Amino acid sequence: MSVRVLFVCMGNICRSPTAHALFRQQVDEAGLGDSMTIDSAGTHAYHVGNAPDARATSTALRRGIDMTDLRARQIALDDFTCFDYILAMDSDNLSAMETLCPAAERPRLSLMLDWTSGWGKEVPDPYYGGDEGFERVFDMLADACRGLLEQIVTDHALPDIGQID
Repeated sequence: MSVRVLFVCMGNICRSPTAHALFRQQVDEAGLGDSMTIDSAGTHAYHVGNAPDARATSTALRRGIDMTDLRARQIALDDFTCFDYILAMDSDNLSAMETLCPAAERPRLSLMLDWTSGWGKEVPDPYYGGDEGFERVFDMLADACRGLLEQIVTDHALPDIGQID
């Protein structure tokens, strides 16, 4: 059994690839790599085929996460039936997905910060800001990824993951 998780933002070069790489690392550290399929996408096609933003990549690398292998893609209709968890970084991208998503599959959709507390409801887009925005987004996503992984382990009766850094 493979649990399939998709992270979504607007262009798939800042927030969603950061979440993708963070979650992948946490899943691997928990020894659950064979139990999960992880991907990321954008609601818009602005950056299809591009590597993540250099500021997102350097922030992640400073924190021990490599996301240089990721490339932007746009969300596809079959993603709504293929993925078990589809996480939007903000309400605009959630609304865009709800418009595309078949009604029966909408329970798969949620906001990324639904899986944590203390950060608000939306992951802000750091694209037009400075490095500090990328650092803050990384911290938010690391916390939300931990909460998401804990919930998936519970929902799918996966082996206990213990403490995740």
